[in-house]
Amino acid sequence: MATTTQAGVTSAHAGEMKKHKMLIGGKWVEPSTGNWFESVNPYTAKPWALIPRGASEDINRAVAAAKKAFYDPAWRNMSATARGHLLRKLADLIAGEAERLGQIETTDNGKLIAEMGGQVKYIPQWFHYFGGLADKIEGRVIPIDKPGVFNFTREEPVGVVAAITPWNSPLLLATWKLAPALAAGNTVVWKPSEFASVSALEFGELFERAGFPPGVVNIVAGFGTEVGETLVTHKDVAKVAFTGGDKTGEHVYSMAARGLKRVTLELGGKSANIVFDDAELDEAVKGAISGIFAATGQTCIAGSRLLLHRPIYDQFVEKLLAMARTAKMGNPIDPNTQVGPITTQPQYQKVLDYIRIAKEEGATCQLGGGPAKRPECGNGWFVEPTIFTGVKPNMRIAQEEVFGPVLSIIPFDDEEEATRIANDSMYGLSAGVWTTSIRRALMMSERLEAGTVWVNTYRAVSYMSPFGGYKRSGIGRESGMEAIREYLQTKSVWIDTVGNAPNPFIMRMGGQG
Repeated sequence: MATTTQAGVTSAHAGEMKKHKMLIGGKWVEPSTGNWFESVNPYTAKPWALIPRGASEDINRAVAAAKKAFYDPAWRNMSATARGHLLRKLADLIAGEAERLGQIETTDNGKLIAEMGGQVKYIPQWFHYFGGLADKIEGRVIPIDKPGVFNFTREEPVGVVAAITPWNSPLLLATWKLAPALAAGNTVVWKPSEFASVSALEFGELFERAGFPPGVVNIVAGFGTEVGETLVTHKDVAKVAFTGGDKTGEHVYSMAARGLKRVTLELGGKSANIVFDDAELDEAVKGAISGIFAATGQTCIAGSRLLLHRPIYDQFVEKLLAMARTAKMGNPIDPNTQVGPITTQPQYQKVLDYIRIAKEEGATCQLGGGPAKRPECGNGWFVEPTIFTGVKPNMRIAQEEVFGPVLSIIPFDDEEEATRIANDSMYGLSAGVWTTSIRRALMMSERLEAGTVWVNTYRAVSYMSPFGGYKRSGIGRESGMEAIREYLQTKSVWIDTVGNAPNPFIMRMGGQG
């Protein structure tokens, strides 16, 4: 069988790399195409693993396996409490493999080991939380307005769920879908990003070890046009949960709509990080750095627009530049590294293009502004932490998602102007507010059009708190009790308790017996 790169060219490194398989119906199988493609380490810019190149046939097999598992008594008749036990057992297995999985993620997507390792160590909490929630899903008895009738509701799983995840936080963002979907009793076909599939394929082994029945979770790797579209449009997929860019999300939404499928979309962002003149400036500077340079800016919640109150503008910029200049770039597997590479070569070029566009539009580059040529960056896809001043709210750099370490600074005069600038965006995923005034904190959190508002902190998430976007940043919520509702459907049950049927030629309405 041929081993191919993403371009379809036979690799000279194939014999040196681990060749992964896909998980379908509880078995590890080779792709129907007989082809693999390379996953590239963004720090070395060299391939390090071989990913199975799935095709429509593989998706059809995986969906069939998931559908079979959904109706199989081994899963369908399993009590909610038993499902919760499986999720908690899975959580313990993940905890035991966290260090290894974190290393894999860092090698595969180039994000810091401090972040990837921390994420994987935190992931078990989602499975513990939703494992505990599995048997807390309750319907209700409705005091219906018709005598002699008993009415109640049931909350039931929707069926086969398609989970499509991105390359920036593969396991964390998959967990946000898998944990509530499985807790609710669904089965899953998971399609990881072609740029970061290794951790997903390694993660799949844990489901069997935890005792999940075959086919409850299936993993098919490959490209969006070759497997993603088939998965989204498959007639037996009831729900699509997608995380990625808004343009791809729009396409996914359109395809899913043809089958009237349920959809959860967590898409892009152009978040405003707003600093008022009464803020604790040193803390706000750290918050601004965290908002844009953590994860090399490759996060949908990046605080890529820094809005500064004019009275503190010059002072804050000076402090910000001083801290940003100390950022340590290099090998993301080194715990001391603070800024790693861009995950993919196309994204690397996109970031550099946006830097060029910002300069052409008249923004002033105060820091960075190009590829990182430091020795510690080696041959990887590194971009210097970049800060622009002189940015106007209507510039492309202030309106479009860059998904890289590029910060736009915009001044404002008062709360009204800050709110207007912050909300003048097609996105609405998150926002930050830095102030010591509780009045201002509450007012701004109410006025900002964003699914998450952080006050005097940034980039904080929890399995207990709902996450999702306004406007083009998405549909639905992940995490928290709200998330499990995204994977359930409500059934209303009517039982006549009297046996004295009214006129059979008319609908029973009002207070009819």
